[in-house]
Amino acid sequence: MAVDNGNGERLDVVDILTADHREMTELLAQAEHTPDATQRRELVETVIAEVMRHSVAEEMYVYPAMEKHLPNGKEEVEHDKQEHDEIVQVMKKLEDADAADPQFMALVQSLDKQLRHHANDEESDQFPSLRKHLPLDQLVDMGDKVQKAKQLAPTRPHPSAPHSELFHKSVGPGVGMIDRLRDKLTGRTSS
Repeated sequence: MAVDNGNGERLDVVDILTADHREMTELLAQAEHTPDATQRRELVETVIAEVMRHSVAEEMYVYPAMEKHLPNGKEEVEHDKQEHDEIVQVMKKLEDADAADPQFMALVQSLDKQLRHHANDEESDQFPSLRKHLPLDQLVDMGDKVQKAKQLAPTRPHPSAPHSELFHKSVGPGVGMIDRLRDKLTGRTSS
């Protein structure tokens, strides 16, 4: 699934992931400012699904490229995976929290802070480094793979799932299918 910029040019992985970051933080801002608990829950559920799809796609395609091509890539990936763990823990708490409870908003603010920190790390350092060390055609190809992976990825947090390329490529699509079925059966907003 090639994504273009509206001018017929395909987007690279950096453009796609940066747009994801913007969308997630905008949805969280909407959730923080809506007085309606049902709407707040729907916005947060959409963010959770987007974060999961985004994270899994990164772990499948972006992190292996970072480890291989970036100076200190392995350390950067380990740091990012740790941040993914922390984000998943907050999202799991959000899943079980009542959207009308003040604690829900505290968790939303915590998630927003963690996502902004993680996005800033990637956008200020890692993404420019990817563009420096990989040719554009590889970045565009990686963007296509990320988009496809996001379609099959889980939509719910699974704190005990490993953050590994092999797990996501072998087991992840099945977990994603079950998540999407649960979403449909429960009426959960995930897109």
